[in-house]
Amino acid sequence: MGIREDIKMLLAKRAMTMTELATQLSTDEEKVTVQSISKKLSKKTIKFEEVRKILDVLGYEIEYKEK
Repeated sequence: MGIREDIKMLLAKRAMTMTELATQLSTDEEKVTVQSISKKLSKKTIKFEEVRKILDVLGYEIEYKEK
């Protein structure tokens, strides 16, 4: 499963739409749109920090663990 599917699954678990996610990610300095998120996810060009922000909004965090 890729990051796109992971984020969609987490959105569904939170009963949140991409529009709501984009709204919560937007700031005065940066407007985030559904299209920009979708494009980055489908082209696999999303940055690590952007994923961290998305997960923060959804109430998750990245955890590193040893194999």
